[in-house]
Amino acid sequence: MNIQLKKGVLELCVLSLLQAQDRYGYELVKTISENVAISEGTIYPLLRRLQNDGYVATYVIESQEGPPRKYYRLSPSGQQTLLQLIREWNGLVRGVTNILTREQEVEQHD
Repeated sequence: MNIQLKKGVLELCVLSLLQAQDRYGYELVKTISENVAISEGTIYPLLRRLQNDGYVATYVIESQEGPPRKYYRLSPSGQQTLLQLIREWNGLVRGVTNILTREQEVEQHD
């Protein structure tokens, strides 16, 4: 998958997962990588940018299994951004689907 396209999709995925519940970084990596091929090194810079942009806030909780975990929480600004990204994504998917469907119909008639 094109790296720029993947970056945009990952932002949408991260914000969407954080809307459902607060999560720590590795948990986001694990959940996303079940559906999209990513590495840990991809998510952490994105999380820093989302935090710098005010879309997520962080807090730390002590962990029974090791060092304290930094959790990410969706902010009100992040919620608004997520809604906008969902609208844009749905419009993109509809547009691409229309083009692909039209092209397949043209090929079938040739």
